[in-house]
Amino acid sequence: MSELIVSSSPHSKDHRNISTVMGCVIIALIPAMVGAVVYFKWRALLMILISVVSCVLIEFFHNLLFKRPQSIHDCSAIVTGILLAFNLPVTAPLWLPPIGALFAIAVIKMLYGGLGKNMFNPAIAGRIFLFLSFSNYMSGNWISPFDAVSTATPLQYLKNMNGELINITDKFTVGDCFLGNIGGCLGETSGALLLLGGIYLLYKRIITWHIPVSFIGTVALITLIFPRYQDISAWQYMLYQICSGGLFLGAFFMATDYTTSPITPMGRIIYGIGCGLLTVFIRYFGGYPEGVSFAILIMNFFVGFIDHKTIPKQFGGERHGLWHKATKK
Repeated sequence: MSELIVSSSPHSKDHRNISTVMGCVIIALIPAMVGAVVYFKWRALLMILISVVSCVLIEFFHNLLFKRPQSIHDCSAIVTGILLAFNLPVTAPLWLPPIGALFAIAVIKMLYGGLGKNMFNPAIAGRIFLFLSFSNYMSGNWISPFDAVSTATPLQYLKNMNGELINITDKFTVGDCFLGNIGGCLGETSGALLLLGGIYLLYKRIITWHIPVSFIGTVALITLIFPRYQDISAWQYMLYQICSGGLFLGAFFMATDYTTSPITPMGRIIYGIGCGLLTVFIRYFGGYPEGVSFAILIMNFFVGFIDHKTIPKQFGGERHGLWHKATKK
């Protein structure tokens, strides 16, 4: 009997290959890219291009150096480059994306053997590496769209808001947060454009509803039941929490990464709930106002365990074992 060889994930279940799937993800990211350019002008486009080119070149030369088959045609490096740029403020220096790309591609992705073998999401790992290494460039330098005036993000206002400080509603409305008229990273500002891309991925069946709904739903439920401030209603506080920061970006585009997310529906729901719980915990009790990236990275550790506990047992496996013992006698 010949051996059955199964490659590492992501697995293709139909006519679509990896490049086709990544192409759909790129299309889904286009609205948010256009929004970033409209909000933050040419510098946003330049940062995205630098990040994408850096990721592609690093993967190309890594394969060349280690004499591996070239993999840049699968477009996964392009997706990583876009997502990495989306996690950067527009004020970041132009040399920062290549450093993040080097860590994301060379260390997190290629060191483990390439796409399908990495334990962590490369874009998220790249962002956290840059945040820990260059925190002065990665936080505190936010500008508002259109007028380019320095401002705090809605999550920073929520983090510091109390009865003696200015109410967040005097600075931002929920509509501003949903449409993107706020300060923040390039790809985090407009929840509406990210939601549009997420709906496209669901329509094309590139992702399933389990992770985004359980992730966003968990954050919404906890912040609605346990709002931290009385200055605004619980419903307003919940809407500010889900429409601000990188929740939509993380829920639709990074937590759903095939390689670093569970493969079973129940496992995906558990994974999404875990991401939501950790996001709220970090936002409430951590020193950093955002928690999406750290939450996803932490849950990446548990994907193997979740899969192990949620994958159904093979039908007839026990009987096969008894038959095998009988034949050996």
